[in-house]
Amino acid sequence: MQDNAITSVGIDFGGTSVKLGVCRGGDLLITDEPLPTANYSGPAALIGAMAERVAKLKTQFPDIAAIGVGVPGLVDFDHGFVHELTNVPGWKHVPLKAILGEKTGLPVVVDNDANAMTYAEFRYGAARGLRNVVGLTMGTGIGGGMVLDGRMYRGSGCAAGEIGQMSIHFDGRPGHYGNLGALEKYTGNSQIAEHAVKRYAEACVEKEIEECTPKKIADAAQAGDDIARQIWGEVADWLGTALSSIAWLLNPDAFVIGGGVAQAGDLIFRPLNQKVQSMLSTVVWERLQILPAHFSNEAGIIGNAALAADALNAPQA
Repeated sequence: MQDNAITSVGIDFGGTSVKLGVCRGGDLLITDEPLPTANYSGPAALIGAMAERVAKLKTQFPDIAAIGVGVPGLVDFDHGFVHELTNVPGWKHVPLKAILGEKTGLPVVVDNDANAMTYAEFRYGAARGLRNVVGLTMGTGIGGGMVLDGRMYRGSGCAAGEIGQMSIHFDGRPGHYGNLGALEKYTGNSQIAEHAVKRYAEACVEKEIEECTPKKIADAAQAGDDIARQIWGEVADWLGTALSSIAWLLNPDAFVIGGGVAQAGDLIFRPLNQKVQSMLSTVVWERLQILPAHFSNEAGIIGNAALAADALNAPQA
């Protein structure tokens, strides 16, 4: 793909705030003040506020040509239709692309937020230049996205890439959709903290849940805490089980991992590489990279803006 220096707006829709920025060719030119999600009663008010912000940004950047929006939920990408946002009340069956497009007069692309993160890393980040990339966002839940043969893969219902719902234990913990052993029920932030409290209790060390966030466990491990290091090894086992299954299925060039867990650095990436390699053939493993994400909090803005710009560049059917 070639950049045609299209200027676009990226909108990263989160449970607590909506962040906007203007990008050109992968460069984040400016960010705007976030919109607190809770300040708007329902989709109409919040979409109206987004449109007003886009209009303001367009006075500063008149060449803005498109808008990309990433949301934390299931999306019909082809129609820009939000099925449901589980962490934002009232956002169910919302034709976001149509409404925002009408209000701004600009073409709009709407996608899942983990797809946007993956696309940012594929186009401009850790996986730039690769053709087959699987991205993971690790936080409260586990999101994912896939680029296959240089194109975003969304599946027949635009729901592909929900790696957090993959089972790593056929009769394990119940998942959100009734699936047993879902990865995010083991490696989400809260689940890691709960597991850490249990592991410390087994060693007769009392810890509160607030003392066992992934960051605090990483800090403890860096300071030489053996239990904390063991916890990261166990997280790597769980995550590696899922990644090895994906690798057998897709044979990707790279996994790119973002979010709080990735901030643990070698504490997670060293045992994770060892676990995945131990479960794969050399043919699958030898070209596979497991990479920390290049972008941090700006990944959603950059990825959504890139999706919108590349949609304009794409050949028309």
